[in-house]
Amino acid sequence: MTAGNAPLPPAMFLMGPTAGGKSALAVELAERFPLDIVSVDSAQVFLDMDIGTAKPDRETQARFPHRLIDLITPEERYSAARFRTDALREMSDIAARGRVPLLVGGTMLYFKALREGLAELPPANAAVRTEIDAAAATQGWPALHAELARVDPATAARLKPTDAQRIQRALEVFRLGGRTLDDRFAAQTATPLPYRVLALALLPQDRAALHQRIAARYSSMLNDGLVDEVVSLRRKYKLDAELPAMRCVGYRQVWEVLEGRLPPAELLDRGVFATRQFAKRQLTWLRSFGGIEAIDPLADKVVERSVARVREFLGG
Repeated sequence: MTAGNAPLPPAMFLMGPTAGGKSALAVELAERFPLDIVSVDSAQVFLDMDIGTAKPDRETQARFPHRLIDLITPEERYSAARFRTDALREMSDIAARGRVPLLVGGTMLYFKALREGLAELPPANAAVRTEIDAAAATQGWPALHAELARVDPATAARLKPTDAQRIQRALEVFRLGGRTLDDRFAAQTATPLPYRVLALALLPQDRAALHQRIAARYSSMLNDGLVDEVVSLRRKYKLDAELPAMRCVGYRQVWEVLEGRLPPAELLDRGVFATRQFAKRQLTWLRSFGGIEAIDPLADKVVERSVARVREFLGG
């Protein structure tokens, strides 16, 4: 494919579920090819959230800088639209330096927004959000989910009755324009990504083995001080349970322990279960993504086979 008469510059996606081995493979590839890593992770954008987001350690970041991590405080919010703008800027800078952007992560909505563009949605409206929050405070989010089901049943079917952030946004969009999210997405005009993309997806075939890796990683996070990290975050920032940062998998369960709503003895099991459900959703996204090349990260010679494919893609 070309842009005018000039060939499109190359770029790579490396996608997959949590604990699937994306970060380790990205580093292996960056050691062998002129790749610069761009994080595609809605949790790693937050400052001071290091353990529970599995950010690369300082030594790794010193050798292989990761762009688009540590962008905002946990008090703030990030969006797919902002990610697309930020990612395109970083990709352009990397390509201008004669290198290849390697976008690595598990936030599938961000990959979709980058590849396809975004529907035109109305901007956030403080007054409408205040009305919705007030209704939720008196009626509960399941009641707001029921309201959403009446006006936008397709979106409501995709959301849990307790998914406050997405229920709020879907109701806000409807109240501001009288159109559902699906109506707006259907009217969306695709915005082609100006790159020639190799999209690799780490798809474990052995689900039980992935679950074991998830359990081992969350246990390691707890041993490394995840609870203390959340205690420190609560002291440093003005946080509440509905902020996106504290709704991240793993952090939400620690928050519930600190608030006395979850017995400490149940933290590990609840955190592992939530992470497994998160991985399941990621895999569902990946199966519908299209245009990806699957690699089983639990199979033999994953690095060797990945290196060979990247070498082929980059022309040797």
